[in-house]
Amino acid sequence: MKRLIFVQHALDRMDERGITKELVIDILNHAESIDSNDEKRKVAQRFIDGKLLRVIYEDETDAIIVITVYKTSKISKYI
Repeated sequence: MKRLIFVQHALDRMDERGITKELVIDILNHAESIDSNDEKRKVAQRFIDGKLLRVIYEDETDAIIVITVYKTSKISKYI
């Protein structure tokens, strides 16, 4: 796996939402789906405890940069 970088915003949101780095890494490695809005920014997502956990990241040549992470119950909005 590429080098993984968490921007401060992602770390802050993860702390607020009780989401661990280990869980984010697991989702990046085992996403149920990956959406991409453009060439760089992607969204890895997976269902956990009845909610959709979404990891927004940028896929660079030598690193994956995690921008933000959140859980949502508004599943139909994203699936």
